[in-house]
Amino acid sequence: MAKEAKARLKINKLLEDAGWRFFDSHEGKATIILENNIKITESILNDMGEDFDKVKNGYIDFLLLDEKGFPFIILEAKAEDKNPLFGKEQACKYALSQNCRFVILSNGNIHYFWDIERGNPNVLSRLPSPETVEGSKNELLDEEFDKFDSRYLPKEEYFDYAKTMFKAYIVDTEFREIIENGNFAYLNVTPFGESFKKLSPELRKAILEYVKDFVSLNRFIA
Repeated sequence: MAKEAKARLKINKLLEDAGWRFFDSHEGKATIILENNIKITESILNDMGEDFDKVKNGYIDFLLLDEKGFPFIILEAKAEDKNPLFGKEQACKYALSQNCRFVILSNGNIHYFWDIERGNPNVLSRLPSPETVEGSKNELLDEEFDKFDSRYLPKEEYFDYAKTMFKAYIVDTEFREIIENGNFAYLNVTPFGESFKKLSPELRKAILEYVKDFVSLNRFIA
């Protein structure tokens, strides 16, 4: 009779089936690392034990990276005999230290997804794919703009331009550097320059100040 797979082996397979990568391959760079930006090797995985039985406290934190290489989800993987929710506050603290909004808690059989800005963990039937992560990032951008909108209430004629510039400033490194350096003459070489020029000076300033003060850019930028 074949030996039943233990927690680490189950979680590894669930991650791979969802499209995450432990190792660099022809499909792209690894999208799973350990804390302190430690790249994973076969030896490191094996040293954890099949049920995380060789790991202190019986759990390990994986960082799931977005397509630009930034941590976006913390996966706290535990041994099969441990409740995934046990010690979730520690996972939350670690996520906050990494500027991650999302946490997954799993023992290989039971999985929870936790949006730490929206309440309690919810049961997952499967682990999310990288594409789901990118969709979540777009939702985050929309949420951030909604907060800006409720604070500054841009006039209807400026609304679409403000939203375009808000998102551009967060996700486009070249555009952000041009604005921050005051090199406005170079805006014409970006696809967002027209939106910037059509905004009132007050809104231009408000967007820059809001993003700097309230948005964690490393959730989005390369």
